[in-house]
Amino acid sequence: MFLRKKKGVVGLDIGSSAVKLVELKAAKGGRFGLLHAAHAPLSPEAIVEGTVMDSSLVVEVAQRLIQEQGVKNPSFGISLSGISVAIRKIQVPAMSEAELAESIHWEAEQYLPFDVNEVNLDYVVLGSDADTMDVLLVAAKKDRIADYTGIVTQLGKTPVLVDVDVFALQNAFEYNYGVAADRVVALVNVGAHIMNVNILAHGQSVFWRDIVFGGNAYTEAIQRELNLTREQAEAVKTGEQLGDHTPQTILGVLNGVSEDLAAELQKTFEFFYTTSSHDHVEEVVLAGGSCQVLNLDEVLKERLRARVEVMNPFREIEYSESQFPPEWLNRHAPSMAAAVGMALRTAGE
Repeated sequence: MFLRKKKGVVGLDIGSSAVKLVELKAAKGGRFGLLHAAHAPLSPEAIVEGTVMDSSLVVEVAQRLIQEQGVKNPSFGISLSGISVAIRKIQVPAMSEAELAESIHWEAEQYLPFDVNEVNLDYVVLGSDADTMDVLLVAAKKDRIADYTGIVTQLGKTPVLVDVDVFALQNAFEYNYGVAADRVVALVNVGAHIMNVNILAHGQSVFWRDIVFGGNAYTEAIQRELNLTREQAEAVKTGEQLGDHTPQTILGVLNGVSEDLAAELQKTFEFFYTTSSHDHVEEVVLAGGSCQVLNLDEVLKERLRARVEVMNPFREIEYSESQFPPEWLNRHAPSMAAAVGMALRTAGE
């Protein structure tokens, strides 16, 4: 899944609150340099619960980023998550590659929550013995794929890659931090609407879940409790002081939502423990535009009894500080992890 070929891909992460764009270039020693990186907020009515409601708004924002950055590469990748995506690890009888390709749709019908004719399906063999094969199935609804690839087409670009958020996140993590071969790590991408969870056990992805919980919950709580507008609430949730509201009052509202988020993660981890041989997640690595909410990492540390770190997807990527000021990059880095993960891939993967 992580082999590098020649043709690079521009990672375009279209979230419900922002559009993120990343393009990398090959550097010496198998490393990569940052060619383009951009981030712009998106009106909340453009994408609602993962569904594109106003593609013209998305195209307008993405087109502006492309023009400002001077992106020439025509090959773009996008990623999906939520109820339109299903990931399953299945076991099938041992067979040849050709036999598996022929039978995979029939096998998939038994495990997927969708009509197999309504999805695009991909798979990879994880391992095999004399009798059986472990296969990772990924399916995405054709209509949802068409919505997002249609945006790329409207930009005058070519959609060459459709990824899944949890695997784009994993790609960014493994390039920057290495394969976690000695521990159980949960990658948690906190978006505005969806929280993606990918648990890695000793270097292998073993559990995936998308949870309908994200940064919007903070925004709504702040609006409700402090009587603020949405724009004001968005500013407050990352620590900006506003009006007469004391830091303690703001932190109290944020911590209440963070406790709910932590409870959702705890339930997810407990389900993982009952379905695997593992009984503890040792490390939580946060990403996504909403993971920098004030004090979230501390709430998670206490509740989950795990090390908590915010991912820097540019940690091992070379860049010019004159072109990409560290302050800007640090502020936006966690929200750009999925875009970096896509940009590390190549056309045809």
